[in-house]
Amino acid sequence: MTCFSDDELTRNGFLGGRVQLWQPVRGYRAGVDPVLLAAAVPARAGEAVLELGCGAGQALLCLGARVQGLSLAGVELQAPYAELARRNAQANSQVIDVFEADLSALPEVLKQCQFHHVIANPPYYKAGAHSQARDDGRKVALGEGTPLSDWITTAARRLAPKSYLHMIQRADRLPDMLAGCNGVLGSIEVLPLAPRHSRAAELVILRARKGGRADFRLHAPLILHEGCRHERDGESYRPEISAILRDGAALPWPR
Repeated sequence: MTCFSDDELTRNGFLGGRVQLWQPVRGYRAGVDPVLLAAAVPARAGEAVLELGCGAGQALLCLGARVQGLSLAGVELQAPYAELARRNAQANSQVIDVFEADLSALPEVLKQCQFHHVIANPPYYKAGAHSQARDDGRKVALGEGTPLSDWITTAARRLAPKSYLHMIQRADRLPDMLAGCNGVLGSIEVLPLAPRHSRAAELVILRARKGGRADFRLHAPLILHEGCRHERDGESYRPEISAILRDGAALPWPR
């Protein structure tokens, strides 16, 4: 794949315009998922964060806009998206060290680093489990090429002791996520994300700790929209979700 030309891109605002993101017209385009992932991370100034599969940088940039003074790094397989991440970081006056690499072959300099947080929004579908996208970038972003267990193992290796992985995924991939954590990460917590009351969770955010020994916790679902059904045009996010998406608030992770 070649890098995107300007006429192949649009510029879109996130967090109420605090983050401006160049994205391909055709290809993978960020929705609310990376914003929710970034909001779930309890990072503090001075800490280091690594994103596996950073795409155009949407999650890292949203996290960096919420928490000042972070050291941000991202790994991205696809060169055009890695270049977009660098461009987006510069456009938002943030610094991200972007490494173009496969998870199975990280650069040596990255292998020498440990992080307080690793985040990931891996492809949602197993290979062959969904209709293939026509665009190569979207195909890679949506269709699993690397098993989830490898994402989790790579994250665990880059985490400092007692540090955390946060990963967002489809709810039906939760068994794969839990299996990947077995023997590698502990103190697992799962926060289901349900679109509305009385609706099944479609996504989950997993939190796991390197060296953690606490019991598994399955939290009550976080409801994204008001009401039991979509009844009008426009957005219907609950106030706490709108605060995340528009104002850059932290996700209210249960205690």
